[in-house]
Amino acid sequence: MDLALDVFTRWLHIASAVALVGGIVYARLAATPAMNVIPADARNRLAEAFGARFRRLAISAVVALLVSGLYRFMLSPFRERPYHMIFGIKVLLALHVFAVAILLVTPASSPEKLARRPRMMTGVIISGLAIIALSAYLRLIPVVIK
Repeated sequence: MDLALDVFTRWLHIASAVALVGGIVYARLAATPAMNVIPADARNRLAEAFGARFRRLAISAVVALLVSGLYRFMLSPFRERPYHMIFGIKVLLALHVFAVAILLVTPASSPEKLARRPRMMTGVIISGLAIIALSAYLRLIPVVIK
């Protein structure tokens, strides 16, 4: 049973990260440039519609990442010295991604806030790629055997 639960939480963690960061990558690199060819009023309505459609997935992914990440961290064995420092940086970057993802799917109260979204998405992409790199490095740090 432990193996099945471990596999499931790992899958949930990775799938949620892919859905959240991948959705934002698509929105920034494909949808946003494509929307620049339509008038500003229609573009703003379309951006709000994208946010409304992505809201449930984004919030579900954030919750799943928090639950599965906490579960996996609590049951992980003790690792060598730099592990917790790098893990802390990863958590801070993840909190940045979560906060901006929630802001991106919240209805904008003004066109100026809508205009800031591409820059916010770029920041999430950078943080998301840094999290992936840190995760790959963390897997290489050996377990301390006592």
